[in-house]
Amino acid sequence: MRPALLPDPVGLKFVPLEAPPDWDAEFGFTGPLELEIGSGAGGHALEYCRRNPGVRFVAFEWRKKYARDTQMRAEKAGMKNLRVIESDARFVVPRIFAPGSLDVIHLQFPDPWWKRSHAKRAVVQPDFAKVMLGLLKPGGRFDMRTDVQDRAVAMLEILEAAGFHNPLGAGVFHPYDPEEVPSTRERRYLASGEPVYRARLVKPAS
Repeated sequence: MRPALLPDPVGLKFVPLEAPPDWDAEFGFTGPLELEIGSGAGGHALEYCRRNPGVRFVAFEWRKKYARDTQMRAEKAGMKNLRVIESDARFVVPRIFAPGSLDVIHLQFPDPWWKRSHAKRAVVQPDFAKVMLGLLKPGGRFDMRTDVQDRAVAMLEILEAAGFHNPLGAGVFHPYDPEEVPSTRERRYLASGEPVYRARLVKPAS
């Protein structure tokens, strides 16, 4: 049985900031800075950070159960390279990361928001796609995965229109790479054989 959740929101100190913090000081070391939007149950973030201890990883998750559980598991494991922020990434990310500062942005199985009235809550919208492009370094990568085909097609169109380069060609999804770190959800699909739609896009160097 897991212990009770942390009593307070995690990463709360970052939410009201109007300018990027000193990430070198926050983590205590330099290295690639990566962002995950919607870390869910934390399977991808925790395993990715375990495999890549030199990466400084910031994970956003608005659901307190998942955000606090992920942070608690990271602390229990003695993980120094993960920070979880319990908030809506769309409103905080543009303020706490400087333009051209991120090496990778991860988006794993975002909520599809089926209802038309809820569509505005989707992460990948034209304006926010441009924001994410601006936060990446030239040559930086955007890694997206989803199990919903029509949402995958729509998101890929928006991202490519915003200026992301697709190395395989416009509208083409990437094949599965066994070296990738799967999320908790993706592991289920890998076991069942259900399709996952993947895009690994790049910010042009020029």
